[in-house]
Amino acid sequence: MASSLHKVLVAIGLIGLLHAAYSATQHRTYLRLTEQEFTDLPIDILFQCLVCLCVTCYGVVHVAGDFKETRATADLDHKTWETFSNRQSFYSFNHRGKVLNRGAFEED
Repeated sequence: MASSLHKVLVAIGLIGLLHAAYSATQHRTYLRLTEQEFTDLPIDILFQCLVCLCVTCYGVVHVAGDFKETRATADLDHKTWETFSNRQSFYSFNHRGKVLNRGAFEED
């Protein structure tokens, strides 16, 4: 189960990313108003974006919990060969075989 610390880290990271995006937008608007050419973002905005991205990724990995195996056959390792082709969604217990079987027993 995810601890509250990891949830707080995710929240702080996302808020930090939103702040970095807002700062980048303000910087771009400032450059337009002063008629300067846009070359790149200031280093503090880039640093904030990278740090908040790492914090968010760390928090999300711990909040998500255990990951499943990426191999398609990982879920099938625990099944036996007899149950491999067993499809429970195709089971039908209300069919005409009941009527046919009842008729066969009544003739006896």
